[in-house]
Amino acid sequence: MKSLLRYLPWLLLLLGLDAFAALLLWLADAQAFYATAAVIFLFTILLFATLCCILIRLERKRKQAFLDFLGSPDEYHEEILLKALPLSQRESVQLLGGTLREKQSAFATLQDQWNEYEEYVEAWAHEIKIPLSLLTLLLDNRREELPAAVVFKLDHIRNRVQESIDKMLFCARLRGTRKDYLFEFVPVRACIEELLEDYKPLLEEKAFNVQCPLADDLVYTDRRGLHFLLGQLISNSIKYCSENPELYFRSFRKENRYILSVKDNGTGVRACDLPYLFEKGFTGDSGENRKKATGMGLYLADTLAKDLNLSLEARSEWGNGFEMQISFPVVDR
Repeated sequence: MKSLLRYLPWLLLLLGLDAFAALLLWLADAQAFYATAAVIFLFTILLFATLCCILIRLERKRKQAFLDFLGSPDEYHEEILLKALPLSQRESVQLLGGTLREKQSAFATLQDQWNEYEEYVEAWAHEIKIPLSLLTLLLDNRREELPAAVVFKLDHIRNRVQESIDKMLFCARLRGTRKDYLFEFVPVRACIEELLEDYKPLLEEKAFNVQCPLADDLVYTDRRGLHFLLGQLISNSIKYCSENPELYFRSFRKENRYILSVKDNGTGVRACDLPYLFEKGFTGDSGENRKKATGMGLYLADTLAKDLNLSLEARSEWGNGFEMQISFPVVDR
């Protein structure tokens, strides 16, 4: 229909010429005009319809050739497109084809470099885990022989290194082409208890009061992803804690969603910073500790949550704690 509308001016032009010719014929011989007017009009319509069909068919052929060329801008598809185009457009298509092939080659090179980078990051992360495991083994077996201050510092170093490795791995994982998520029913309480055990030395050193009155609830998600997400929240609670620190976990149902709340009584976040909390590199203006932050933790947590079909909602009052609510879809077993 659109193609016909494009050719409508030409039909009007033909009809105008017919009308002019008919007028001249009528002035010359009125009887001949009455005898041939209908034939002239029908011939014009038939000629226009035939030309439209041919032109529309050629246009569709050009369009399909152009789409094939865009999908694979090699010399074979370029040659097919050139044959379907008028001479005036062929030079432009040849320039376009050369440019697209150059960009395609550059993209393939970058893709290979990115794949190599992914493999290097994964290999480095596994290599760095060896000295990290040795440090963990030393702390487990020699904890009583070392001064308490030294044990605390080593625990702190171990946790920070592990956090950095996890962030780097998840950053590469989220940006990579391969996302090996394993969705399964994960026990929320057990996952939290594993993390609390990992952070136990730091929680004890800060004298945290941790409350986790959760039932044996199951959520359908990726275990490693949930572990990383909760780890970022616990780590932030430790970093930005106040006197007599508390960490509280609770869960409830809301509009066919399972909500897990992680709340502390730390310094919190200013109201003006809340809308930007999940932006990459954003640290806010919430005290000296945040000036040393990278602004990557919550950004990665939010990006990961979207990948896992979860949603995060942050609530805070400056100087009166911080709460993060994680919303899970409810899936029947």
